[in-house]
Amino acid sequence: MKIVVWQTAFLGDLILTTPLFRSIKNLFPESKLTVITKPFGKDVLKNNPNIDKLIIYDKKKSSNLQLIKTLRSEKFDIAVSPHRSHRASYSLFLSGIPFRVGFDRAGFSFLYTKTVPHRFDGTHEIDRNLSLLKVFKEYDESKIHRFPEIFLDKEEDGYYTKLGLKSKNYILIAPGSKWKTKRWTVRGFSDLIDTLLKKGEKVVIFGGPEDIDFAQEIIKEKSGIINIVGKTSLRESFSLVKHAKALISNDSAPVHMAVSFNTPVVDIFGPTITDFGFYPYRNGVVVEVKGLKCRPCGLHGHNRCPTGTFECMEKISAEMVINALYRIT
Repeated sequence: MKIVVWQTAFLGDLILTTPLFRSIKNLFPESKLTVITKPFGKDVLKNNPNIDKLIIYDKKKSSNLQLIKTLRSEKFDIAVSPHRSHRASYSLFLSGIPFRVGFDRAGFSFLYTKTVPHRFDGTHEIDRNLSLLKVFKEYDESKIHRFPEIFLDKEEDGYYTKLGLKSKNYILIAPGSKWKTKRWTVRGFSDLIDTLLKKGEKVVIFGGPEDIDFAQEIIKEKSGIINIVGKTSLRESFSLVKHAKALISNDSAPVHMAVSFNTPVVDIFGPTITDFGFYPYRNGVVVEVKGLKCRPCGLHGHNRCPTGTFECMEKISAEMVINALYRIT
């Protein structure tokens, strides 16, 4: 049996789909599992024993027609799509795959042979994805795996030591986000770091090249910090997250990296809410300002606060984050 899973959403979404891969293999142990993913999937899914093949698809560069031709030639028996895009629905349909499962709120959901309810009601994204498997007669709750997984080889696992770090002896901070309103304030992160340093904590700040300017605003004129923003590969970042004493992050992909390794995580929520289902699945705590009528202002946040106040982040203090940190470490 040949099964394909379509997940071309964001980095965090792919990490949260890894329990689905293991669960499929548990239910269908003789199956061959292919995953359609964005280019970063090569790093996220490297060494994953549950995946037999990757199809890399970049919607900005790849040909959708060619992808459909590839899928037709593979002659898959089953398609499972946690991704709710129109493209996923019609591509899987046009690929001639006989059994296709997706969410009822996906674009063109009528093109699936089976649909499953999708609601933002506090159900975690992991559990939502796994609910797609309940349509199969082979479904067995005892075979369902619920924790995300990232697999590092020995050399990758030890990357953190190259920075002179010791395992579980540093606080890792991820200040970035693709959406500006999902980033906690410069003042908040700056005060947090000052407090951590006064408490004798070793502080490491990391992120992608797009986070360099924001990180520089946070740490200017500070000393005693290891700043590797824009200097690590994704696989190197995984090592740092795995071996951290704790991670402090906005509502973004690093949170789900931490959950994969069961690293304690403080998750700072601003424009988004936990009802969307992207809170830490285990070993984490959410810091947020409750009772604001403007929350949520969108599923992903914005580049500018719609009300002009940015209350959801401005009202979060360093003390709130510190208190959350020491509740879980």
